[in-house]
Amino acid sequence: MRLSRVLKTGLLALPLVLAGCGQSGEGEGQTQTSLKPPSETGILKVATRNGSTTYYLDRHENPIGPEHSLIQDYAEARGWEVEWTMLDSTSAVLDTLAAGNTHLAAAGLTHLPSRDEKFARGPAHTEITEQLVCHRDTRPMPRKPDAIAGTEIVITAGSSYAETLTKLADTNAGIEFTEDENRTTEILLSEVAEQDIGCTVADSNIVQVMRRHFPHLEVAMTLTDGRNLGWYLPAGAQALADDAHEWMNSAQGDAAIGRMENRYYAYIGDFDFVDLRALNRRIDDRLPDFIDEFKEAEAKTGIPADLLAALSYQESHWDPDAVSPTGVRGIMMLTQSTAESLGVTNRLDATAAIDGGARYLADRHRRLPDTIPEPDRTFLALASYNIGRGHLLDARQLARDLGKNPDSWEDMAEVLPLKADKRYYPSTRYGYARGYEPVHYVQRIRNYRDVIQTAFN
Repeated sequence: MRLSRVLKTGLLALPLVLAGCGQSGEGEGQTQTSLKPPSETGILKVATRNGSTTYYLDRHENPIGPEHSLIQDYAEARGWEVEWTMLDSTSAVLDTLAAGNTHLAAAGLTHLPSRDEKFARGPAHTEITEQLVCHRDTRPMPRKPDAIAGTEIVITAGSSYAETLTKLADTNAGIEFTEDENRTTEILLSEVAEQDIGCTVADSNIVQVMRRHFPHLEVAMTLTDGRNLGWYLPAGAQALADDAHEWMNSAQGDAAIGRMENRYYAYIGDFDFVDLRALNRRIDDRLPDFIDEFKEAEAKTGIPADLLAALSYQESHWDPDAVSPTGVRGIMMLTQSTAESLGVTNRLDATAAIDGGARYLADRHRRLPDTIPEPDRTFLALASYNIGRGHLLDARQLARDLGKNPDSWEDMAEVLPLKADKRYYPSTRYGYARGYEPVHYVQRIRNYRDVIQTAFN
């Protein structure tokens, strides 16, 4: 059941592989690309693989993902279009790179000396560690390298994990592993969660994302110090590699990395096994009762159904009879005054409450300036839903006063907590507010949405 959800989230694949049209030639024992450079053609050919930390399609079939975002920003800065080659595995990406059929590989590749010998190293963008991941019920749990002997370990073929485990095996007897050419790291993690295999090895950023879908995954140990993920280019493509380095190390590149981290990783907080286990259970036993109502609300308001469902889960855990000590009620936890303003006469009527909550969030969104880019505008609308429009306006003015950008959620997440700081709130129109709450509120909704969204595909 959960396997099908993660397959949709992390592995939405394009059915078409776009092959590079250049030919390859040999040079100093290594294959070099003979593709014309993008500076001549205006087209950057990029090889990647489907995955939650690389490239995938969202529920509207739009391509997204950390590698996708960075490549698009790089290409846009250079005035190039991107032609993506979608491959099934890391080994296939490296084979395509070695054959000289692509300008660049952006597939969550670890920078390794062994790869540096074969390819031109591109810039790094993310630091990770490699982690041994098992099911949390594994007994005994291998917590140290000398305890790994006898543990079933399956890893994806062509990955850096084979080198890591081989080095460990040199000093720790009994470590064995199997390389699989057909399954990605995300699939192997899902199989560990379902107890179909013992353990696997994965980059920490992949584990961070996947544990939200599979709460039973547990990091048994960290196997490496920090390592860089980045791009690789064919041998002989040093000029393009240098250009990519120049961009990534520029102010534009720094900003692009910041946007990528904020969109895909920054909101993922400390792992909460109990919370996420409950969420996954309620996706199965509660969400089906209301999914049509969320979709209908999206059709009326334009607010995405999966976002409304995440908001509702944050508010009530999809309990239509929920009542808080402060008097807010129902699946969307509307106050009496808000419900009346929306024409909702019975807050415990889930259909009416979802419709009303969607219209209220749409109103919060509509009242914000059109100049605020997405997704920041949606995050600010959620904050307004939580803390109130007046307090949000106060925080936006505070941001201006402090030289921050009131249209940036990243900046506003720093400023909103100041509404609880006596050095700042006395000067605001609406006074004190627990400004740290909307920051955590938005973070949780974003986290929940990532887990929930596959139910709407």
